[in-house]
Amino acid sequence: MIGKLKGLIDEIGEDHCIIDVNGVGYVVHCSARTLSALDRVGTATTLYIETYVREDMIRLYGFGTALEREWFRLLMGNVQGVGAKVALAVLSTLSPSELANAIALRDIAMVSRAPGVGKKVAERIVTELKSKAPAFAGEASGTIGLKQELGEGVAPTPVADAVSALANLGYSRDIAANAVAAGLRAAGENADTGALIRLGLKELAK
Repeated sequence: MIGKLKGLIDEIGEDHCIIDVNGVGYVVHCSARTLSALDRVGTATTLYIETYVREDMIRLYGFGTALEREWFRLLMGNVQGVGAKVALAVLSTLSPSELANAIALRDIAMVSRAPGVGKKVAERIVTELKSKAPAFAGEASGTIGLKQELGEGVAPTPVADAVSALANLGYSRDIAANAVAAGLRAAGENADTGALIRLGLKELAK
């Protein structure tokens, strides 16, 4: 099975590219996000590959990062009604961190922005992947976990109070949670509300 391709870009199409590896051209189907990140034809690139083998077909799906590939696997393997086409549409519309954020906040509207993803499919995605979002959120995993706790009403009191305080100042709850999460990482789990508010405001001022 092919797990990664490193070669020269030979062609960039609407939903695929061709990567020339030592004279052999591999057709790789990609999300619009991955294709838009590719350089011009003739330049070197590396794609992480998910290989699908059927009786009548071998198809390669390519991604710019290993995390994007993991989300593709997660969508394909855990959500009923989500095949390769829908998974690529989701990843074309949302970055891995945006997708993890949408799942944590149960933002069905954000997920349904992807072409071909209706409300029912979007609801299945956020429901069936909720417990898996933190593990696949990459650098945002701490923030995603905090947002889940806020949504479920189990976040520590200083954290919840700090988020509420920033929200009362006019920031959206999502932005406030991001800022407080950054402050929590800097100050540690025992930080009080005042410290988290100050650090959150400092983060927002950047």
